[in-house]
Amino acid sequence: MTSKIHYACDGKARPFPAIVTAGQDGDSPQFIPVLERVRVRRSRGGAPRSRPTAVAADMAYGSRENRAYLRRRKIKAVIPEKADYQANRLRKGRKGGRPISFDAQEYKRRNLIERCNQKLKSWRGIATRYDKLPAMFEGGIALVSTRIWLQSLCPG
Repeated sequence: MTSKIHYACDGKARPFPAIVTAGQDGDSPQFIPVLERVRVRRSRGGAPRSRPTAVAADMAYGSRENRAYLRRRKIKAVIPEKADYQANRLRKGRKGGRPISFDAQEYKRRNLIERCNQKLKSWRGIATRYDKLPAMFEGGIALVSTRIWLQSLCPG
């Protein structure tokens, strides 16, 4: 009955390719597939860049699997630790491991995803989700994303 849009955005609040899932599906399982779709063309040619310097996300994406994926790819994780994870770690004492690193200043840039979300939802077809077929909805998202990218490259 409902749907969710999972996407990443760059430092200028421009969206990368999105994944649409059912509304009841969780956010965290889509973290890795979304990051694997990120491709940024290099200005001097060559293979597109697929590894961001850092990823800022909310607590919903702070699972062990997601953090391990970021560590393997040498991407800085800017994801706060959930209170229950922290309590569990502290309760275990020395065996609980060390606390995660968290850069509060970098986390403030997470508002970019909210700004990107507002740009996407400024188009009525995305905000209201009237499209019945997922392919049509994804097409609308691609159209709006293209418009956002073009407006940022050619303002005015």
